[in-house]
Amino acid sequence: MKKSVYSICGMCAVRCPVRVEVEDGKVTWIEGNSNDGGMGKAVCAKAAASIPFQYDDQRPQSPMIRDGARGSGKWKSVSWDEAYDYITDKLKGVISEHGAKSIMLTDRGGPFADLRKAFMKAVGSPNYINHDCTCGRNANHACKSTFGMGRTGFAYDLKNAKHIVLFGRNITESFKIKEVRNFMKAVKNGAHVTYVDPRVTNTASKATRYWQNIPGTDYALLLGITNYILENKFFDEAFVKKWCSGLKELKAFVKEYTPEWAEKETGISAEEIKDFCKEVNDDRPGVIFHIGWLYARYTDTFYASRMLNILNALMGNVEQTGGLIFPKTPKHADLNGLKSLGADIPSVDEPRCDSCDSTWSHFDNGAGMLQLAYDAIDTSKPYPVKAYFVHRHNPLIALPDPKEQKRILDKLDLLVSVDVNYSETSWYADVILPESTFLERDSILRTEKGPRPGFGMRRKCVEPLYDSKPGWQIYVDLAERLGKGEYFPYKSIEDIWNYQLQDTDVKIEDFDEKGFVKLCDDAIGCSDDNIEFGTESGKIEFINNSWEEKGIVCFKPYESPEKPPEGSYRLLFGRKGYQTHGQSCNNPVLSQLLGKNKLLINTAEAEKMGISDGDMVTITNQGTQGEIEAQVTDFIHPEAVFMLHGFGTDVPAQERAFGKGLADNAFMKGKLKDWDPAGGGLALNESFVTVKPAA
Repeated sequence: MKKSVYSICGMCAVRCPVRVEVEDGKVTWIEGNSNDGGMGKAVCAKAAASIPFQYDDQRPQSPMIRDGARGSGKWKSVSWDEAYDYITDKLKGVISEHGAKSIMLTDRGGPFADLRKAFMKAVGSPNYINHDCTCGRNANHACKSTFGMGRTGFAYDLKNAKHIVLFGRNITESFKIKEVRNFMKAVKNGAHVTYVDPRVTNTASKATRYWQNIPGTDYALLLGITNYILENKFFDEAFVKKWCSGLKELKAFVKEYTPEWAEKETGISAEEIKDFCKEVNDDRPGVIFHIGWLYARYTDTFYASRMLNILNALMGNVEQTGGLIFPKTPKHADLNGLKSLGADIPSVDEPRCDSCDSTWSHFDNGAGMLQLAYDAIDTSKPYPVKAYFVHRHNPLIALPDPKEQKRILDKLDLLVSVDVNYSETSWYADVILPESTFLERDSILRTEKGPRPGFGMRRKCVEPLYDSKPGWQIYVDLAERLGKGEYFPYKSIEDIWNYQLQDTDVKIEDFDEKGFVKLCDDAIGCSDDNIEFGTESGKIEFINNSWEEKGIVCFKPYESPEKPPEGSYRLLFGRKGYQTHGQSCNNPVLSQLLGKNKLLINTAEAEKMGISDGDMVTITNQGTQGEIEAQVTDFIHPEAVFMLHGFGTDVPAQERAFGKGLADNAFMKGKLKDWDPAGGGLALNESFVTVKPAA
C-alpha cells in the first residue's frame, strides 16, 4: 500500500518542506514539497541520503548509560525507564544541592526549539543556549546594534536583486535550496555578484567579481568601500535622512580609510574598489550586502558585519524589491500566531549562567553564549553548573580545543546527549537518548515567515526502526518524572498541535492537503508602512548609544590582522553542499562522497616546501599534530590553508568515518577563550598551523 506524507526534512538546519512516499511501511522516495512555490521538487543530496540513514545500524538503537570512564566507549544498553530513572535521580541530586539553575541545555536552535525552551522553563532553569557562538552571533548582534533586531529580522529578496555582495557567504554550498534557487535566478537575470573570500569556492564561480583578500581583512575592505561611497555620495540620501542617525559621525570615522589604504591592507586594488562602488551606485536600491551567516571568524568580524548592515542602509534597500525585506509573520496578516509551549509556565527569575542578562547584557540572551557557560562549568561562577543536556548538538567538534572542553565537561555530574547520531559529544556523555530520525517522528508546529506567512507541520512517515523516541516525547516524559507534568500535560503530538493552534482558526486537518497552511491568499508586498526598527530611536543607528554606554564602541578603529609566523599558515575551514558539518561524515551514502578531508595549500607555498599534490603533510599547532593529504591549488590565498570541517572523528561506532582526515577544531588551541566581546562570536579563523612534508 502506497501513501504520500508531507513533512519537513531534518538532515540539516534548513529544514526544507518535503514530500515522502511510503510503501508497505518503508520510505521509497523523497522530494521537495512542490506545493511550496519556492521549493519545487528539488532536494539536496543530504535529504536524499535520509533514506539509507534511517536504516543505518551505525546510529544509536536504544538508550545507553556509560559503563566506564567518560569517552571510553563502554556502554550498556538499557530500557527507556532505566535511562529516565538514571537521569532524574542525578537531576534531583543536582537540584537539591545547587538548585534547578545549575542545569543547562544546548541545541542548534531553529523553529522546533520552543519545546526545549519550555522544558527548561518548566524545570526552573534559565539556561537554554543554542549553537550560535560558532555561527551567526556576530552577525546577529551587528544587526541588533544597527537595526534593533537580530539577523533573522530580515530576509533577502535575492531573485530580484541587481547586485549581491557576499563576504565568505558560500551560498551555493552552505545552502538553503530555496535561497540557492533564488540566487541562481538572479544570476540568470544578469545580476552582479561580488564574492569575497581567501578561497575560491563554488559560489565564486557564479560571481561577476571575485576578490581573494588577505585573510582577516574583511573589515578593512568594507571600510574602504564605505569611505568611497560616502565621499562620492553613492548612497540614498533621502532614505538615510529619513531613517538613519549618525551619518556625520560615520563620515568622520571612515575618512582616513580610503580605497588606497584598503588596497595595502587587503590586497584588492583601489581602482577595483572604486569600480565596485560605482557599480553598486548604479544598481541600488536592489543591492544586497549579505551580513554574514557563519561569521564566527575573526576578532573584528562583529565590526565587519556592522559595516555590512550600514552599507545596506546606505543603499536604501529596506523593504525594496531586490533588497532587504521584513519576513512577514501572522501579525502582518492581522492574525494570531502559534502559542508558545512555554506561555503558561511561570517565568524563571534566576540569573543566567552565561551572564547574558547581566555582565554581557548587550547579548541576546535568548540564544546565550556557550563559551561563557563553559566558564561557569569550569569556575562555578556565577554559580555551579552540574547537569548538561546536549540536543542534536556536537560542541566537541563545533567549538575549539576539544581537549580543553573535555577537561571542563569532566566537572559535570551529568551529561546527557539526545541525538539521532553518535557524535564526539554523545560518546563523551553519561547517557545517550536516541531520538527518532525525522522520517520516524512528528515535531511541534513551526511558523513559516514570508510574503504569505503560515504554519508548517512535520509528520511521521514511518514507525521507528529502532528503540528511539521523538524529541517531544522525551521531554514530556522527563518533565513528568521531575514532577513538572502539569506544565507538559501532553499525551500525544496532537495535544501539542492543538495547544499551539488554540489562538488561531487553523485545525490539524488543514495541513493534510499541502503539509502547511498559509494565512493569507495574496502576498504581502514591500511597503514603507512595514518599516519598523527595534532601536530606541526607531531609526537605523550607525551609533547605538545604549551599546556605547555598555562599553561597546560602534566605530572601532581598524587593527591589521596578525600575520602567520614564518613557516605557518592561517587555518580556514568550511563545508561542501552535501555535508552538514560532522553529521554527514558517517552517513552510508554521503560518507562515500566525502571520503576524508584534505589540506588545501597554495601552489607557490607548496613548491617552497617540496610538497606535491597528493603528498601527505604534517600540520602542528602547540603540541597538537596530525597527518593529512595535501591538495595543492592556486585557489587559496598564500597565507592560508583550508580543510573541510567535521572530520577526524574518534568515535569507533562511526565505522565509516573513524580516523579519516583531521578535525580542524583540534588545532584551535586556546581559542575557547578567544572571542569577540562586542559580538560574542568565537574567532574560529584565528589559529595558525605549521606545515611540512610528512616523514
